[in-house]
Amino acid sequence: MTLAERMMPALRCLDPETAHSLALMALSWGLAPPVAETPRPILKTRVWGLGFVNPVGLAAGFDKDGRVPRAVLGLGFGFTEVGSVTPKPQPGNPKPRLFRLTEDRAVINRMGFNNGGHDAMATRLAKFRAGPMGQGIAGVNLGRNKDSSDEVRDYVLGVERLGALASYLVVNVSSPNTPGLRTLQDRGPLTALLTAVKAARDGLANRPPLLVKIAPDLASADLEDIAAVAADVGIDGIIATNTTITRPAGLRDQQKGQIGGLSGAPLKTMAKDVISDLYQLVDRDIPLIGVGGIASGADAYARIRAGASLVQVYSALVFEGPYLAARITAELADLLERDGFKSVAAAVGADHR
Repeated sequence: MTLAERMMPALRCLDPETAHSLALMALSWGLAPPVAETPRPILKTRVWGLGFVNPVGLAAGFDKDGRVPRAVLGLGFGFTEVGSVTPKPQPGNPKPRLFRLTEDRAVINRMGFNNGGHDAMATRLAKFRAGPMGQGIAGVNLGRNKDSSDEVRDYVLGVERLGALASYLVVNVSSPNTPGLRTLQDRGPLTALLTAVKAARDGLANRPPLLVKIAPDLASADLEDIAAVAADVGIDGIIATNTTITRPAGLRDQQKGQIGGLSGAPLKTMAKDVISDLYQLVDRDIPLIGVGGIASGADAYARIRAGASLVQVYSALVFEGPYLAARITAELADLLERDGFKSVAAAVGADHR
């Protein structure tokens, strides 16, 4: 057992945000040694022309400032996503703002895009790209400043400042913790935003794939609009989903009444349903990343069969420890082989066939 794994019981006794900061420090200090196992060939997949050693990534929110992408990839993740990052540094919402719902295997956060801004992120990503594992897949999740008077410009600035360092870019319009952000998911504002951001992306020499991240709290008509906008504008992918502002029945933990976005196990069914619906709406033309409540190989496999080309985890790390991705990928490979699939891509959308 590594020192990072031995630290887990103690971290769970601390305030969640303090524990998160210590986890980042542990990774930056090399206290969680890289996974030694060679990736199993069946897990390799190709999306947007990028070669993934496996389809399991770390979702945005853990490494907000791009401090530990190399260490994250060493834990067995096929890719990582840093951010959300805003043009100017901002402190986020007042503390406490992160809550661990142990009884429900869930987390509530109202962080508010706390981050060090574009320049600090660019410095760290440039260092990552120049070092070991610098060719690893690291996406950048873009947000807007809370006090911004031109939200579209904030996202365009993110593309211009960080696009050259990003394996892919994500337009985050679904965090519930920045006032007014989710209104950008409406058809008119979303079309205007994505059109401007895509134009900025198209001006880059490397032209990284452009994705949008959406909320789980959307009606069927909203999903139809998002699928139509994605196709009309010509973006490359959709991440579904962010946290939910609803509180599913059956939550038991005393922290369940906290304000903020809920993630983890209670989100699993809702997030899977969104992937399933989107997959049928985009006619397989726009790859999807499934996130929300994934904590096992079976969860990842179910999301892939529902239509996700890739999956992401985050909240489950709080309860399962740093080597969760290695366990998920091993279980996923077994399930793919059990059912006769030769690759991850062959299983995508299998439930709809």
